[in-house]
Amino acid sequence: MIQIPADRLSNLAQAIFQFGGSSEVEANQVAERLIEANLFGHDSHGVGMVPAYMEGIKSGELKPGNDLTIERDHGSFLLVNGNAGFGQIIANRTMKLAIARAQELGVSVVGLKNSYHIGRIGAWGEMCAAAGFVSIHYVNVFSASSLVAPYGGSDSRFTTNPYCTALPARSGAEPIVLDMATSRVAMGKVRVAYNKGEDMMPDALIDSQGHSTIDPGVMYTEPEGALCTMGSHKGYGLALICELLGGGLAGEWTMSDVSKQKDMTVNHMLTFIIEPDIFGGLVGFRREVEGMVDWMRACVPAAGVDKVRLPGEPERESKVERLAAGIPLDDQSWKGICDAARRAGLDEASVPT
Repeated sequence: MIQIPADRLSNLAQAIFQFGGSSEVEANQVAERLIEANLFGHDSHGVGMVPAYMEGIKSGELKPGNDLTIERDHGSFLLVNGNAGFGQIIANRTMKLAIARAQELGVSVVGLKNSYHIGRIGAWGEMCAAAGFVSIHYVNVFSASSLVAPYGGSDSRFTTNPYCTALPARSGAEPIVLDMATSRVAMGKVRVAYNKGEDMMPDALIDSQGHSTIDPGVMYTEPEGALCTMGSHKGYGLALICELLGGGLAGEWTMSDVSKQKDMTVNHMLTFIIEPDIFGGLVGFRREVEGMVDWMRACVPAAGVDKVRLPGEPERESKVERLAAGIPLDDQSWKGICDAARRAGLDEASVPT
């Protein structure tokens, strides 16, 4: 493992994207979102994605510079097309549109389709919470590689389909942000374990015969294994809902459209943004949120646990630690980033500097 200061790693990612065809502004914003994911402990959505993004640019699946277009506008309801642009840019602009509409009308429901990988979904929930809104996000991932097996199945049928809900807090307090893959773990965590030569946790993977395994290598050999859903049948049910709401309702395709899987890698997301004041009132809602926060914190920790944490709290603790110590990267991930830099056109001496 190596540890690199966040700002220097961000500079490298930005340089790679600029050499890959992005403007300075676009490259900077994408790099910062990737680094933010690393700082929050979500390495699966961090700079380890740089090689995949560069492959996307090379194949034409990812189109730097493309902006969103609004395809349908019905007051509180918007349908936005990301036009295969950088997801970090497209999702940010989509959330700004959605928040503005919710500020005007009290609620907005926004479908985002045909965007390249939109990264850590919690970032978009945090945007909404910072503006004082509750938000709920259902996401499907449409790609050439299905990764996750349905409960009781032996082969993969969909991907890690994230779900997120974010709740605003009083001024100066941190929001509650539940941001999770519906698989037991994200594929990026399997990649990290494989690169480091480590075993996976139990009940996260099955081999090609449907047998439980802790070997991450089953995802990198033929015939491939699959990720398991979190919470067995419950996670499977939520993953299916994300597939149908994100891909079927807001998007254009679900993973059942096998004919298109080989052609593209996109995210679709259905987002609900709600003004708390239109129900029982913002003051009362915040009172109940704070009451539950205090109630959770008063819980006696189990043996070996220092305290009960709220959703979003582990990420904020990780950010403090990694800003001080640097972002850890395994050797294979670092090699992949360096290879992407060279393919983008950076000379050998530019990478370390």
